[in-house]
Amino acid sequence: MILPAPRPRSGHPILRPALPMRFRRTRLLIVGCGDVGLRAAAALPARVRVLALSSSPARFPELRARGITPLAGNLDHPVSLRRLAGLARHVLHLAPPPGQGEGDPRTRALLRGLARGSAAPMSGEGSGWGRTLVYGSTSGVYGDCAGALIDETRAPRPMSARARRRVAAEALLRDWGRHGARRRVSILRIPGIYAPDRPGGTPRERLLAGTPTLRAEDDVYTSHIHADDLARACLAALWRGRAQRIYHANDDTRLKLGDYLDLAAERYGLPRAPRLTRAQAEQALTPERMSFLRESRQLDNRRLKQELRLRLRHPTVAQGL
Repeated sequence: MILPAPRPRSGHPILRPALPMRFRRTRLLIVGCGDVGLRAAAALPARVRVLALSSSPARFPELRARGITPLAGNLDHPVSLRRLAGLARHVLHLAPPPGQGEGDPRTRALLRGLARGSAAPMSGEGSGWGRTLVYGSTSGVYGDCAGALIDETRAPRPMSARARRRVAAEALLRDWGRHGARRRVSILRIPGIYAPDRPGGTPRERLLAGTPTLRAEDDVYTSHIHADDLARACLAALWRGRAQRIYHANDDTRLKLGDYLDLAAERYGLPRAPRLTRAQAEQALTPERMSFLRESRQLDNRRLKQELRLRLRHPTVAQGL
């Protein structure tokens, strides 16, 4: 059932899914409250109190203006996380791992901060803290699948240190969920995020810059999700996700990267991206960009739609762009 919220946080009329009773008088802590976190907060009715961990005091006025209570803390400084214990029963963890190393000390510090001490939950929260945690991971944990359509039972085979850090974070969180009473962890494996109103959220800048991509013979399959649908997927996982369960958070699009860019060029009235052979691309593109062009996979999203009962508002990039 879809009900219009009487007091939308963003000031715009947004249709919102009715919350289960246990979520109607509760607190949600968002860790890594960037674009997607702000969209998730805006999609909640005002009766849910949203808190956001932030290491930047300069963001506090913006968060407060959106109806979000800012909490000072830095995942790279665990001592600053002591006050998190008992603050919220539900956590949306969207913070990335550090940019180097093989593990994710930030996720480890967050879990220790949430559990540290014996702080009692705030009034109205009941017993326990953070019993529900949703983590935004990446589909990059699979590595190259040679263009195959894969589901969540596929074993991770990360090809980059960036993806290996995500696998480490997932392992920490699922272990935490398995070894605690009434803990439920859901992991969203997220592909490319886009939205016309998201900073850098469309291929427009890439097309304007004339950045080349691979020719059809060498091209790779990529998956996408509109930022608004991803925010809704985060909330659906919070109240419908199964314990220690993985979900693909992608739309229904089945396109190779070059075809996606051609579609965007048509939408924006811009020239198409130049096409290169793989050997030419190795010389012309940065190592980081090439790391994405070495991985080809298509994500099956049936679990997202069937278990989380998420109805995509932008089922394909043709509509979302």
